[in-house]
Amino acid sequence: MRCVEANTDSHRTTTMAEESVVSDIVSKFLLNTCRLRPHLSRHAVQAAVRCAIQAARHPVADAEADLIPLIAGSVAEFYIEPMLPHVGDIDMMYHCSTSLAIPRGHPPPTQLPAEFHNYVKVHEIVDSHLPGYVYLELRYLLAQRIDNDDYCFSEYDSGPHLVNRLYSSERRTHGPAVRDVDHPPAGQLPTDLVPCVRCLSWPPQSADWPTRHRNYDWPDSATVDRIVSNGCDVVGVAHRQCRQHDVMGKRQWRLSFSRAEIVLLNSWMPLQQIVYHMLRFFMKTKRLIDSADDSERVVVSNYHIKTLMLWASELKARSWWTEGLNLVRICVKLLHTLSVWLTDTCCPHYFINNCNLVDNSLSVGMVVKKLKLISIDEAYLSLWFVNNYIGKCAYFCSEYVQRLLGEANTIAKLKNTVSAIVLFRVCTSLRDLYISVNTGEYYLSMGMSEQEQNVRSCVCWMNEITTRSAHLSEYFSAVILLHVAYKITGHGFSENLMDILATTLGQFVDTSRYSKRRCSVLSLNKAAKLMKVVANKQISSAQLIEIELSKAYLYRALRYKDYDSDSIYCLANVYLAVLCYTTGQYQTAIDHCTLVTRSQDHSQCSSHIVQGELLPKIDDNIDNILGITVFYQYLLSAALNQQRRQYVGGFTTEIFAYYLYCRPLSVTPCSQVTQMSLPDVSQRCAKCIYETNVVFIADVLLFESLNHALQENVRNKSETWSISYC
Repeated sequence: MRCVEANTDSHRTTTMAEESVVSDIVSKFLLNTCRLRPHLSRHAVQAAVRCAIQAARHPVADAEADLIPLIAGSVAEFYIEPMLPHVGDIDMMYHCSTSLAIPRGHPPPTQLPAEFHNYVKVHEIVDSHLPGYVYLELRYLLAQRIDNDDYCFSEYDSGPHLVNRLYSSERRTHGPAVRDVDHPPAGQLPTDLVPCVRCLSWPPQSADWPTRHRNYDWPDSATVDRIVSNGCDVVGVAHRQCRQHDVMGKRQWRLSFSRAEIVLLNSWMPLQQIVYHMLRFFMKTKRLIDSADDSERVVVSNYHIKTLMLWASELKARSWWTEGLNLVRICVKLLHTLSVWLTDTCCPHYFINNCNLVDNSLSVGMVVKKLKLISIDEAYLSLWFVNNYIGKCAYFCSEYVQRLLGEANTIAKLKNTVSAIVLFRVCTSLRDLYISVNTGEYYLSMGMSEQEQNVRSCVCWMNEITTRSAHLSEYFSAVILLHVAYKITGHGFSENLMDILATTLGQFVDTSRYSKRRCSVLSLNKAAKLMKVVANKQISSAQLIEIELSKAYLYRALRYKDYDSDSIYCLANVYLAVLCYTTGQYQTAIDHCTLVTRSQDHSQCSSHIVQGELLPKIDDNIDNILGITVFYQYLLSAALNQQRRQYVGGFTTEIFAYYLYCRPLSVTPCSQVTQMSLPDVSQRCAKCIYETNVVFIADVLLFESLNHALQENVRNKSETWSISYC
């Protein structure tokens, strides 16, 4: 399709007017067809699948370590959905949970995010002679303390430099990226994996960026703070000039600001994202750009376009972008700026102020002459987008629209064609949503069935897919529950399946380093978190699952034999008795209480108490006692100005076990076999109170309530009993 172009002087005025109209048509077309992304697109679903698969892997040399993935590149940066494809592959960074980088001279950290391992190698970032390129020197070994979350460190006198191909193979596509699968299945995008080392601190090489003066308040202070708090990464690639060097080629790394770029690009206005898409499409279609960041054949890359847009976003007022809403005119001005950069061989890095992204070792002058960016004007670029962008969009539409395109040799007919394409885009929005949801369901099911799942992969699923679609959130829960049920039938309820189920229920979304420490206290704490959720819910299928999962964690806590196992023995059995009572397993509840009352030594259990907030509904008596104890403590604090000295919302494990031992008799047949008579229970409970060093107010009230119930039982001469507080 070609628009009418006038070449004679007599038609010059008319042509200029038509050129302005065409420019407006192109701008409005892109504004009307580039949707915001309210649902999962095909490439976003595929990226989530790849992310979950990567999270389930482990480094070849260390089966205990985890790979922590981050979706980067176009999938993460764009929130618009143009008609033409704008994502060519899936870029995914990942770092190892056993490695960390810190700026040179910084002290080793004493606390780390939960994603890191118990043992972490810390490498210092050492500057090279080229800005933005560094070396990683092994400096410390961090080890987590047993008694708390802090890390201690041991220092290396002279550690080796980390090799930049440690986590990757030789199958590189460009820069630090490694192609995951050479030939992905039909319909799936290729995936480029970028191994990196995480740096939790903002690098001193970019110390000026957070504080530099910004005339137009972009990015704003909140965004800057968020970016700085995220730190950066270090990716394994040497500078072009150093790649053939025996030492530098293997040991040089590059600072990466991908995390910051994702935040910044998602803070753009929609029209800025559209302009970014237009520039990338134009440069790539004209073969003036290569998607590789460091191609040997070209100077201009997607990263140069991104840098151009970042500088323009900071240096231009909002009105520069929005006045007239002429996207073609904005693109022309930005292409001219890029031409100046290339002519002057100076493309300033957005984050590192002394870093030049144009490599002087290449023949930049020849490239500039080939590109001819300075000669591009609004008329040329408008017609180019009509022919190469709108023309391609028409072929996604019906035959009627394609026929209109072939006849669009005037401005009026071009407007009609564009209107028809926009209408088609609007009318097919529900169809596209249906396809996206079906695609999401398909990849979820396939990903679950083909790959072994763990807690971290489930977290990736939840973060990358379910947060964007309520429908897929429910579908994910259903699929993972079926997956766990299937695995249980063949392999039993393993610890991994327990953690996956808890994660799916939303209790342990943060994958913790403690998963490497299979200990009794950890299992008890997980059970307690689930019990707290159960206590605040009505009886439902989900609550029954949470109850059974709580039991599984408690039984797991009892199976461990570590330095905490004796101290949590009584509490775990009491909680199991509570849960069994709640589900009607009264004899099992009595059995667990018996294990507690038979225990000879309760001294180690004194640090663990039955927390009232974790208890589901047992009877009104328990609720009344907890309410009275809280009110009593309030009176002491308010009226007598006394500090709170004890935990008032709980019970001693042994005393509560005696109470719960008797409670099932009110709801179960009198023929139920028990080991102790009711008067014997009262005597033992009284002895426990007298011999215990610390007695809670709730314990005394519970004991009095128990005695009152026994007395009523004797007076009524009944085999059954009832509890009522007086």
